[in-house]
Amino acid sequence: MPRLTSDFFVSALTRRVFNAGGFAAVMRKGAAEAGAVFLVFRGRDGLGQLVGPAPQSGYGEEGGSGRRFSVVAEGLDDEALARRIEREARFDGDVWFVELDTATPAEELVEIVAA
Repeated sequence: MPRLTSDFFVSALTRRVFNAGGFAAVMRKGAAEAGAVFLVFRGRDGLGQLVGPAPQSGYGEEGGSGRRFSVVAEGLDDEALARRIEREARFDGDVWFVELDTATPAEELVEIVAA
């Protein structure tokens, strides 16, 4: 089963967040077809949790066609987040960053596995 394009995945995720009464913003738009997607979840303290594509080991032997994520960093302030975005963009120019502000727990929006 083919995987959804990054553009379609981000569009569907942001729509889901808006429908649940939250807010979503694309901070950096990457390649429409297959850019890596990173998600920023903000806590009430203003600090962000960054989740990114799960390593290959996060898919196990069954593989799977869905996107899986793992926690990359926690407790990021705006400056630390900006540095992380810049660093990832230098490494991969096709990368996406999407900020989500929602009461829905991250685990209910996307599949998060241990790194």
